[in-house]
Amino acid sequence: MLKLTKKADYGLIAMRHLTTVYPRSASAKDISDHYGLPAPVLAKILQTLVRGGFLASEHGANGGYRLSRGPEQITAFDIVRSIDGPIFLTACFTEDGDCEHHKKCSIRDPLRRIHEGIIGLLNKMTMAELASDADPASSLLPIGLISSPNLTILNRQ
Repeated sequence: MLKLTKKADYGLIAMRHLTTVYPRSASAKDISDHYGLPAPVLAKILQTLVRGGFLASEHGANGGYRLSRGPEQITAFDIVRSIDGPIFLTACFTEDGDCEHHKKCSIRDPLRRIHEGIIGLLNKMTMAELASDADPASSLLPIGLISSPNLTILNRQ
């Protein structure tokens, strides 16, 4: 099953929160309390996002974290990759990329298209869109997606 790690999930939750208060800041405790996230884990994630250049950390009584640039300039891909590292649907798409079946594999190219589609979706979804009240999937439909409340399928023809 392809899914986000808890850390990436928490990172996206925090980034969405910080987008809603942008350009103000929020403390890790405020975010943790608001969403019921484990504070120590969230603090480490936020520091990772500071090192990645997506957040600025402010010290002092009114300190906290704030977006380091506009929410329309930060994508879901940026956040997931900063937290989890490279995203791979299957071992075929790692640096080493070849398994013992690569010469006869009949699904490598279709899986590559799916992989690229997922990366493309994450790259198109900005924090501004993620934080908007609109359905985020609706803005992605023109790039070849069929979407229903329970299913999203790549539609490559």
